[in-house]
Amino acid sequence: MASSAGLEHDRVREAYRYCERLTRTQARNFSYGIRLLPPAKRGALSAVYAFARRVDDIGDGSLSSEQKLLRLQQARHDLDDVGPDAKDPVLVALADATRRSPVPLEAFHELIDGCEADVQGTRYETFEQLTHYCRCVAGSVGRLSLGVFGHEVTGLAAQRADALGVALQLTNILRDLLEDRRGGRVYIPAEDLRRFGVSLELDSRGMFTDPRGALHELVRFQARRIERWYSEGLRLLPLLDHRSRACCAAMAGIYHELLRHIADDPSAVTRGRVTLPGRQKMVVAARSLAGMKS
Repeated sequence: MASSAGLEHDRVREAYRYCERLTRTQARNFSYGIRLLPPAKRGALSAVYAFARRVDDIGDGSLSSEQKLLRLQQARHDLDDVGPDAKDPVLVALADATRRSPVPLEAFHELIDGCEADVQGTRYETFEQLTHYCRCVAGSVGRLSLGVFGHEVTGLAAQRADALGVALQLTNILRDLLEDRRGGRVYIPAEDLRRFGVSLELDSRGMFTDPRGALHELVRFQARRIERWYSEGLRLLPLLDHRSRACCAAMAGIYHELLRHIADDPSAVTRGRVTLPGRQKMVVAARSLAGMKS
């Protein structure tokens, strides 16, 4: 008969396998960086991604707003059940990850706060308000990742992980400008829209009605501002071990490359969602691994 310790080990191993399968099939950009980690950290970061994806899927799903808010409240309660005996494999994997590394599970509550704002249709008057939202939905994941990497989530490292998360989320917002607007979401601060004389209204075809020149200037302005967040966030890399640096550099590098593409061709985000070819993502990941060995 198998021992209880052996059964628990098998359960944890299967939980990690579940999270890694989900990450491989759904993480897209993040999977290029995650695969550069050693097995233990790869499993832990996959568990973080799996829970974060679950929260995001609630916010982006087709349920009513009331049902979404109830599901998000349940996700908060689920965090209290993180443990080796949980029925949910994601919670089992998270329990093991927190046992091995200083992963700040409380940061998931900030992610849920941000998703609740999405469900409620929150719009932002100022850039400061928008960055608070970005810290909730992406800075939180940056700090969770920092814990997975084995670094204490304090001081400069936590600030830089937070800044890098904000940079990635702001890039997402710019990338998804048209798709989000078609879904009724506007993240660009109202003060910026007024500054550039842009309304982000759509015509009968679902395309922006604003003059192209004004839209392009707005996009370039946002891209320049996002670059400053990358400048701060990428200063996290020297604080990490070489495999964690490679992972972080690959994930951030893909989004940074995407931002450069948008800055070079601001009309791209007015036509639809902007993506990088898979081959280009692989080049960024390979370059990150080669450049971060020490």
